[in-house]
Parts: sequence; structure tokens; C-alpha cells
Amino acid sequence: MTHADAADAPRPGGGAPGDSGSGGGSSPVRGGGADRAPGVGARLVRFLREVWAELSKVVRPTRRELLTYTAVVLVFVAVVMLYVSALDFVFGRAVLWVFGGG
Repeated sequence: MTHADAADAPRPGGGAPGDSGSGGGSSPVRGGGADRAPGVGARLVRFLREVWAELSKVVRPTRRELLTYTAVVLVFVAVVMLYVSALDFVFGRAVLWVFGGG
């Protein structure tokens, strides 16, 4: 028996090759509720449990870390504001010079 013959041989469950053994027909047999998706309530409860589990992994900063991070953000924002203001001033003067406004 060759490899190709082995693939075409009947399976132990009976039926033709490629047959799922579900008793004929192409649709799977439903029953018992094992294939049913959980209801909306069960999915909501599962979602909330997973959210709570993820929130329990969150590490909250200490007061000192929070103040440090806040200071870093404020300094960065101030530097960016100065940079954008300087560019605005330079480009504004250049436009007035090009178009003769002042």
C-alpha cells in the first residue's frame, strides 16, 4: 500500500474519505449546547472579571514619582511652547518682510 492509497483508505469510524463521520450531510450536528456561545450576561461577567484582573496588575506611582513626572511634563511643554512661539515669530516677520507689511 502506497502513501496515496493510505490517504484514500476508509477511516476507522467508517464512511468515505473526507467524511467527518457525523452521519451524512454537510452540516454539523447540533445539540447538547456544547457549541453554543455564552449569553450576553456571561460575556459581560467574564469581561468585568478580566478588566478587574488587569487593573490589579497596574502599578500606581508614589507621590514623589508623580510629582517628578508632572514636573518633567510641564518643563517639556514649556520648552515646546517657546520653540513654537519662536518659529511663529520668525515666520511672521519673514511673511511681513516678503509682502511688505512692516
